[in-house]
Amino acid sequence: MRTTERDGGSTVQSVDRAVTILELLALHGEAGVTRLAGELGVHKSTASRLVAALERRRLVEQVQERGGYRLGVGILRLAGATNARLDLVSVARPVVRQLAAQTGETVNLAVLSGGAALYVDQVSGAANLSSYNWVGQHIPIHATSNGKVLVSELEEPERSRTLGELTGYTPATVTDPAVLADHLAQVRARGWALACDELDVGLTALAAPVRDAHGDVAASLSVSGPTFRFDQARLDQLVPMLLTAAEEASTRLAHHPSER
Repeated sequence: MRTTERDGGSTVQSVDRAVTILELLALHGEAGVTRLAGELGVHKSTASRLVAALERRRLVEQVQERGGYRLGVGILRLAGATNARLDLVSVARPVVRQLAAQTGETVNLAVLSGGAALYVDQVSGAANLSSYNWVGQHIPIHATSNGKVLVSELEEPERSRTLGELTGYTPATVTDPAVLADHLAQVRARGWALACDELDVGLTALAAPVRDAHGDVAASLSVSGPTFRFDQARLDQLVPMLLTAAEEASTRLAHHPSER
């Protein structure tokens, strides 16, 4: 079907208005349809249709049901194409909070820092009222689920250099390079890592990768708690929640699975 000049003009006008909505939300932080319609000088129904189209592409998101709108995670995906640097902690913070609330356990976000896993954010769930604060701590890579995720996709010899000496911390710590290599292969295959009593006896954690716009492992998201609570039935509950949260955090970092 041929697009008439009138139709083309209408399309350009709609695009211009949609971009203006994004600019207004960037300026105000949050705004409702009524306010957006007023600033655009259009009927509320027109503004609502434009916002709905942007929401379908995740360029805007509703703050709460029937509430105002703000810029959505789709904006981050577009920004990632220009290699924009994003604040990992602030971007992932809503996901960390939500996962802690869902599981009731402690949730940590970690990045690779030299030869250790650096914990950059933590939220404690209701079940862990006296959880130790790991933020700012450098933790051994080979003895933690976060560490295993962070090095799981490194190639040799970089992986061995990063791991360094495999010190034993508990009887369960993996200190054999061949055994650890098998563990890392499992992490790559299933998409998540488990560490049970490997750093501290009585502490179990599972972690999944958070990926950047290029599909690389940018961080690791973990759920941890007392080993007695993390039996197989509990792990079966936690793993799907963890994987969903890690994918959401990756999306917020501009990662798109189809681009891997």
